[in-house]
Amino acid sequence: MLKKIVLAGGCFWGLEELIRKQSGVVNTRVGYAGGEVENPTYENHAGHAEAVEIEYDTAKTSYKNLLDFFFQIHDPTTLNQQGNDRGTSYRSAIFYVDEKEKKEAESFIAIVNKSGRWKGPVVTTLEPLKQFYPAE
Repeated sequence: MLKKIVLAGGCFWGLEELIRKQSGVVNTRVGYAGGEVENPTYENHAGHAEAVEIEYDTAKTSYKNLLDFFFQIHDPTTLNQQGNDRGTSYRSAIFYVDEKEKKEAESFIAIVNKSGRWKGPVVTTLEPLKQFYPAE
């Protein structure tokens, strides 16, 4: 079965490049999520995060596996920043589609916080996915 997950963690091009190579990932698209502007563009996407929509095969990978990889390839402890990219467009975020995904993400973040993998607490936001807008 194919499912989708939308993640944000810095520049969408870099994030997509790493994620698309993962086993079980069928397709990826870069775009915007989490803001109020309809049909955002690179020049006008206030409130939106640069995000990656990931389509994956549940027979080959899982939501949890993708979250685990996501937390390995970006710093979830820096607020609104990844590397030199700064601002809310570059926030760390997991966009969920239902309560099951939200609870699974909350549990995963709690595990990451307890693990000591990062020096500070995870600041990744959990946001309901209202709409994903593909980048132009």
